[in-house]
Amino acid sequence: MNLGDMLPPGVAPEDAIVGLAGLVAILVVFAVWYGLLARDPLAARIKALAARRGDLKTELTAPRRRETRRVKSLGFMRRVVERLKLMRSAQAGKIAQRLAAAGWRSKDAVVVYLFFKAALPIMFAAAAVVVLYVLELYDMPSLARLATALGSVAVGAYAPDIYVRNAASKRRQKLRKGLPDALDLMVICAEAGLTLDAALSRVSRELGASAPELADEFGLTAVELGFLPDRRQALSNLNLRTDLPGIRGMVNTLAQTEKYGTPLAQSLRVLAAEFRDERLLRAEEKAARLPATMTVPLVVFILPALFIVLIGPAILSALDNLSGF
Repeated sequence: MNLGDMLPPGVAPEDAIVGLAGLVAILVVFAVWYGLLARDPLAARIKALAARRGDLKTELTAPRRRETRRVKSLGFMRRVVERLKLMRSAQAGKIAQRLAAAGWRSKDAVVVYLFFKAALPIMFAAAAVVVLYVLELYDMPSLARLATALGSVAVGAYAPDIYVRNAASKRRQKLRKGLPDALDLMVICAEAGLTLDAALSRVSRELGASAPELADEFGLTAVELGFLPDRRQALSNLNLRTDLPGIRGMVNTLAQTEKYGTPLAQSLRVLAAEFRDERLLRAEEKAARLPATMTVPLVVFILPALFIVLIGPAILSALDNLSGF
């Protein structure tokens, strides 16, 4: 079967080859022209910005029921706190400092804490009275009921403090884990010629995904270094918010660098080496405690099963032999 049999009547093979060659030439010219065409990205950019503006407008004008409820609840809490004059107490500053150590730096956090500090004892006491005295779900002596009601009041009074303390402890652990890597990045930034506030801003952007808590603190410190009249005050604020020995050492080193003009990269390199060695020692300490930690699970869970497997057949055999007599 030749090429002429596949072509329409009246079309010679030479004409088909010439037509295909012309079509290929047109496609090549069009491809070269399209590749060399200077595109104007402004129109696409304007279109994207217009679409983004429309999305933002829709988001802003959309009803926000949850946010409205949150604002209403915060307004109620604020009125209760202002009515009881809890914000004027001498402990408000210390409470704000403890909440900042837990990661809550807004004034609303202080209002919420004071509200629950005052409301939870009453709520727990009311729940205990309803359960023990009204519904009488538990048959308890009178003295035990009274002790349980008083204990519920104490639990409600100390519950906010325990929650804030646990949140601050968890956040402190996350800050400690991310500090050596942050110091290594600060050494690189300092060797590249960046100033302290620029280095903190850069490290904050780089650590946004791996250590968001430390990135948040470094970003706030960089902002405070830019507008506070005393730069040491910004470093002191970082120390007060974190309350971490490692960050305290870094703050002291940076303060001495600011005061005496010592090279920033060299100071940070020494500090980073110390924190790296400290992290290695902490890992070795956990590894050394592992045998003692595994002793209790080994005795409670593994050894009984091992004894059953090893001694069980012998005991069963002995019982079978004794049953024969």
